Amino acid sequence: MITTEHGPNLVEVTVLGEFTLADYKEFEQLVNYKIKFEGAVNLLIDLREMAGFTIDVAWEEIRYSREHKHDFGKIAVITEDQWATWSAWVSQLFVDADVQVFASADDARDWLDESDAV
Repeated sequence: MITTEHGPNLVEVTVLGEFTLADYKEFEQLVNYKIKFEGAVNLLIDLREMAGFTIDVAWEEIRYSREHKHDFGKIAVITEDQWATWSAWVSQLFVDADVQVFASADDARDWLDESDAV
């Protein structure tokens, strides 16, 4: 399950429990809408409550990232899980965005709010 919020040039996603393909598709729809009407967006992805993800989510994430290589400014990932951290760094291979991993939501928001945001 995911929760989403958005503001100007920003999409926030919190994953709760298992991250499924249906959740990822919901994320894609919101991001596609924001890109269409606002251009490049920043992402704040909170994975602290994620219990796991399905293999089809991993494949879809790679496909989507490659398709939208230039559509992200900054991507802040909040997690303390080593696997999620590694995955975030691998994802950076597929996008032109600046990807950073944080243990704290406040630190992630501060970094996204810096003047060179998008």
